[in-house]
Amino acid sequence: MYCDKENVNILTALLIAHGVRHAVVCPGSRNAPITHNLGVCEDIECHPVTDERSAAFYALGLCQATHSPVVVCVTSGTALLNTLPAVAEAMYQHLPLVVISADRPRQWIGQLDGQTLPQADAMGRFVRFETDIPEPHDDETRWMCSRLVNEAMLEAMRGSCAPVHINVPISEPLYSFTTPSLPKERQLTFLSPLSLSAIEPSVPCARPMLERLQTACRPLIVIGQMGHQAPVRQAISALEAARYVVLHEPLATEGGSSCLDEMLTLAGDDDEYVPDFILYMGDTLVSKRAKQFLRKALEAECWVVNPEGAVHDTFKNLHGVVQAQPGNVLGSITGKGPEQWFDAWQGLRDRARSHRDAFQPSYSNVKAVCLLEQELARKGPRSVVHYANSTPVRLACLYSRHHIYCNRGVNGIEGTLSTAAGFSLATTQMVACVIGDLSFFYDQNALWNARLRGNLRILLLNNGGGEIFAKFSGLRQSPARDMVMGANSVSAEGICRQNNIAYMAVKSNDRLAEGIDKLVTMPSDRPVLLEVYTQQDMDLQVYHEYFKTL
Repeated sequence: MYCDKENVNILTALLIAHGVRHAVVCPGSRNAPITHNLGVCEDIECHPVTDERSAAFYALGLCQATHSPVVVCVTSGTALLNTLPAVAEAMYQHLPLVVISADRPRQWIGQLDGQTLPQADAMGRFVRFETDIPEPHDDETRWMCSRLVNEAMLEAMRGSCAPVHINVPISEPLYSFTTPSLPKERQLTFLSPLSLSAIEPSVPCARPMLERLQTACRPLIVIGQMGHQAPVRQAISALEAARYVVLHEPLATEGGSSCLDEMLTLAGDDDEYVPDFILYMGDTLVSKRAKQFLRKALEAECWVVNPEGAVHDTFKNLHGVVQAQPGNVLGSITGKGPEQWFDAWQGLRDRARSHRDAFQPSYSNVKAVCLLEQELARKGPRSVVHYANSTPVRLACLYSRHHIYCNRGVNGIEGTLSTAAGFSLATTQMVACVIGDLSFFYDQNALWNARLRGNLRILLLNNGGGEIFAKFSGLRQSPARDMVMGANSVSAEGICRQNNIAYMAVKSNDRLAEGIDKLVTMPSDRPVLLEVYTQQDMDLQVYHEYFKTL
């Protein structure tokens, strides 16, 4: 039996019709009819998470894993506001996160009634579409309710996807579940040239840009963060075989790090490596060095490619925008790249890779990530790796030779563990999460979930605070340095014990390799965490030594 709220039943029927198969549900009374419906649907798997902020990041991870819309359902009041960090991240990662909030009846908003606030526009600019679906009282409001849900789901999946918010006013009584079946609702569909990209890969609108690319003397193809897309990896391989210079990070594609920061360090201020043409696609770059380098190319002609046709002048030299799927544009590039230009960059890449393979880091978080990536490489392509922001993702850019996940949309630390945990619920693959102490302890509620399984493995790099701040020499003079850095002496052991997480700790070099091996290989029905204790000063020293010895 389903609930007796007609708008909730219309919503449920259309969620199923539009391909929702996972829902993260949070406790509450006002959203009980929605939670009930989602829970009794055979087509939807529900994942209960108590903390709304963590729940929304769980849903984000499920989106990443399934490449489909995922619901996070919350009750009325401040519960909705707690989802906003994940919603913002979903907007910049182009993920179809569907936020469903229960609400009090509209007439009681602003009347000093309990647990009420203006929810209808709470997500602001961080969602593509936001709507109230009314409680129907006649055929016209039923039609309106159905149309609005259809519109929300179409907007979530349009182009390269985006989060949406559906607000559902629900009057009392809340706990009546006597409706035998869901209504048969009209499902709307949407077609565009972009939605047909898999069938029709031609991109005539890109032709003028491609012609300019093929006549350039020093063209660079730069790829920022994007989802795991096999066509992009294949296109990069083909372009490199055709002697085009392609710069990317492990957030962009699988198949090996391009040693971006290392190459740019070797290039230094040599104008020989400054491009005259830049083709940029994907989202953010981790490398600050890369952005500074490309902003030096004042005379370069820069084009960006994205499915929305959005204007991003990241390097301050934008010439034009192409609205198209990146993989299709990459696949449309023909001919050969300039030989001398390619050889110059290939020389940098060969030197960078030789250095990376030869460098032997001392005991540090650098060595921990190096050993983890080596162990994962020995296991083969059977795992997924999530890296936290700040230091961990920068270490990933040194050693990861596969696609990685990271919440780089807005670069926050608040939901890495929850995102990885959510991802792990939708796959049988091992999901590794590499995370620093501040990010971990901020998001520890992610582990408060009985449904987590042994495929989640956590490498916690604990050096007692935010290492990224330690590199700022000016901060050393501030009496507030420890506060800025979030200095701490906290251990994860108690957290693991209370949440039934297998716990291991390493404090010296002689046990590090063994600990990494156990983290990756030991059988377990529950998540496993390895806490590696290091010193910030040594971590920074080893990281700087890596680049100084290039």
